[in-house]
Amino acid sequence: MSNAYLRWFTSDQQFPFFIQYGGHVEDMELHNHMDFTELVIVLNGHATHVVNTEEFFIKKGNAFVINGDTHHAYKDPHDFRICNIMFSPEMLASAGPDLRKSNGFQALFVLEPFYRNIHSFPSKLALSISSLEYVESLISFMIEEYQSKQQGYQTMLISRLTEMVVYLSRQYDTQEKGIEGNNLMHLANAISFIEDHYLEPLSLEDIAGKSNISIRHLNRIFRSYYQMTPISYLQKLRLEKACHLLKNGNLSITEISYECGFNDSNYFTRQFKKAFGKSPKTYRQTH
Repeated sequence: MSNAYLRWFTSDQQFPFFIQYGGHVEDMELHNHMDFTELVIVLNGHATHVVNTEEFFIKKGNAFVINGDTHHAYKDPHDFRICNIMFSPEMLASAGPDLRKSNGFQALFVLEPFYRNIHSFPSKLALSISSLEYVESLISFMIEEYQSKQQGYQTMLISRLTEMVVYLSRQYDTQEKGIEGNNLMHLANAISFIEDHYLEPLSLEDIAGKSNISIRHLNRIFRSYYQMTPISYLQKLRLEKACHLLKNGNLSITEISYECGFNDSNYFTRQFKKAFGKSPKTYRQTH
């Protein structure tokens, strides 16, 4: 078992990105990614994907994301050809805020890689032939840009990576909608709904209804993935927004509390101090 670093593939510290066609004729050593996210698209053939201690069959058209401490490898490859896209997780932060509200994005790029590290998780995107052809055209363009390094290539690559992420997220959303009892998509529905409406009055009933599951089941899958309740996640987003407003702007503490969905400024202050160890006033003074 070994650790892999992005610097093994690129020496450009200002642009933490690497793309290549890959092929495996022999088994690969189990390894993890210390400082990068890897998007893998299977272009041909099949293999067994080893993820931590589990094994899953993967084939042409499958796409998945590997993050952080998750150990993975390939074995028993047959005509196995893939595309590896490696990048710093921060690269997706420049995408539009609507992307994080996408159910498919939450499932494929956030929840699935996280959940894969703590539980057996066989889910993966399966692209149709026409969808894979489109993805292959994006890959071909990106590799040409990466290798030629013409002026503006970094901007172009970030743009095409974002296009790839959006396209795959939409494909994932379409694929999973018809699967009854899919906890991941129920949770993705909940997350995207919360992130779209977290500044508005929200109840557990609202979130569960949008996710098409019971409140009890919503709480159960939320704790399983995030180790917190939906309301705790909602409050986390509101407090992060409050931090931004305290550092940027001149709204009063009371105004910020209402702006961030807290109907009681005293309750807001107590929750803020509990989360950050200082009052909103002190936080503003120190930032």
